[in-house]
Amino acid sequence: MPRPRLDQADDDFTHARQRAILRDFVARIGGRTNDLVPYRDVRRRVSPEGEQYRGVRSVPVDAIVGSTDRFRDFDRAFLPRRAHTRGRWTSIDRAYYEDKVLPPVQLYKVGDVYFVKDGNHRVSVARDRGQAFIDAEVTEGRVRAPLCATMSPEELLLQAEYAEFLRRTDLDHLRPEHDLRPSDLGRYEEIWEHVLAHQRWLEEEFERRPVGLEEAVIRWYDRVYAPIVGLAREQGLTRAFPGRTDTDVYLWIMRRRDELYDRYRRTREPYGAAAEQVAAASADLGWRAGLSAGRSLLRRPATRSSARRRRVAPLPESGG
Repeated sequence: MPRPRLDQADDDFTHARQRAILRDFVARIGGRTNDLVPYRDVRRRVSPEGEQYRGVRSVPVDAIVGSTDRFRDFDRAFLPRRAHTRGRWTSIDRAYYEDKVLPPVQLYKVGDVYFVKDGNHRVSVARDRGQAFIDAEVTEGRVRAPLCATMSPEELLLQAEYAEFLRRTDLDHLRPEHDLRPSDLGRYEEIWEHVLAHQRWLEEEFERRPVGLEEAVIRWYDRVYAPIVGLAREQGLTRAFPGRTDTDVYLWIMRRRDELYDRYRRTREPYGAAAEQVAAASADLGWRAGLSAGRSLLRRPATRSSARRRRVAPLPESGG
């Protein structure tokens, strides 16, 4: 005589929760995260360029990477972590055994990933059963940088920051060939402060006229960022930071901007100013001296609040 479906569903939940516990243990040993991505953390970093209701669609279950409010109750694979989810979870699991039709879940789409607004337990049961697709009401927010389910939570948040930077600056249209890739969260906000500081410098000290954001972005990229990165490569400075990007090195130099600006602020010949900045940083750093301090600066976390508190000292333009 077959067991009641209540017992089967209860066993399913127990096994799913045991797998979640094991996955958390393995992730912790490996120094990785096994968490869902909170939707609020994404929205805190990027404002989608318009939202549109897409209706009911069939969505790949493994593209659902986060939740609006239940991100602590389930792990990265939507396995249940908390005992209090048992009642709701088993009731949905029993519905599957009884071939009941469940209403669509509600999802937010950002890039190519989805976040659960309503229906976390239904997603969890579908994922546990190996279901490839789930019916969902989808609301999509358009962003300029790709977000995909294969990214780690930190990579997703970094891409969200990149998308917001592009929305603010339009750099993907103004300079499609740009290469602006910091390694750590919070750095795009720091770079955005550099752009705004350069706009102020152009208006108040150099051009002495109103300067639009588009012009400021172009001049910052062409005459500050690109020359500093190019000269840092020529000086061999980038080799002092293995595993880091050109943008990381640019930021390291800019964190020394107060000292460098004090030394070279009277320089009006643009190329010479950038060359002196990089040469000074390279000479001060050397190949061995200061590497530890430099790497520690690169790893120092940056927050939005600290970036807003700083009054960024702009650097003279280079070239043009």
